[in-house]
Amino acid sequence: MQLTKHIEKGQLLYLSQSYDNKCSDAISISENDYYRWIAFDDVIQSVMHKRKPWQLTLPHQTAILLPLIFSKPENIIELGLGGGNIARYLSHLSTDISLTSIECNQTVIDSFRQYFNPEKAKVRIIHNRAEIWLSDKQLSEQLTDNLDWLICDVYQQQLTDFKETIKLLDIFMSTLTAESCLSINLPDSSDQEINLCLTVLQQLQTHHRIVYFHVPNYLNVIIHVLPEHWSIDYPSKKNKHSYLPKRIYSHALKFWRHFKEI
Repeated sequence: MQLTKHIEKGQLLYLSQSYDNKCSDAISISENDYYRWIAFDDVIQSVMHKRKPWQLTLPHQTAILLPLIFSKPENIIELGLGGGNIARYLSHLSTDISLTSIECNQTVIDSFRQYFNPEKAKVRIIHNRAEIWLSDKQLSEQLTDNLDWLICDVYQQQLTDFKETIKLLDIFMSTLTAESCLSINLPDSSDQEINLCLTVLQQLQTHHRIVYFHVPNYLNVIIHVLPEHWSIDYPSKKNKHSYLPKRIYSHALKFWRHFKEI
């Protein structure tokens, strides 16, 4: 299915030029009979299936969630709420998952609650910039102490700025333990920017392996920083140690075969 064909025509539900004290975006929300979507500055960021709100709709989301092949995380922190696709999916997947989303834009938070959480998925939402919140141990320590998985879907830094790249990635990596993992979505980056990010992560890691995926037919590159003891070269063919249902698990395994490691 070509999703773009299904969202070419939609009715505008909401439009706002948001000027938040932490970040700003022109935000629009539209829908048709089947989908509802949110766009930042006219770029679609998230699409929700109205009849099955928990369903993943964009290929890069499947790539982000590939660590679920190897682990059953209980404490997950998501940097960037957006339209809540990952939040809805994880909440639907298991009640054992505790999810915290750090979102810098209050308008995005309000939009999620009004338009993108029809089943009232349990998500702890914190209004702050991700790097500020993670750097302030008084704010984040209680949640990051037991962190299983850090998901970054808001990587907005200019990766060509070497100092800023090191600073941000260092914050991410210092949040991890040897048992936790990090996933980063690079939505539209040059080869130079991607290589810079991978190089910095490689230098910062001590107990992890780094793999990445180019999402077919999309500009997204997904990077995973995974505990070195995970059997990523020989994943189990059965889903008995995963939250993922059998069919989804099999699809994820096929996707996993295309990983590249640095």
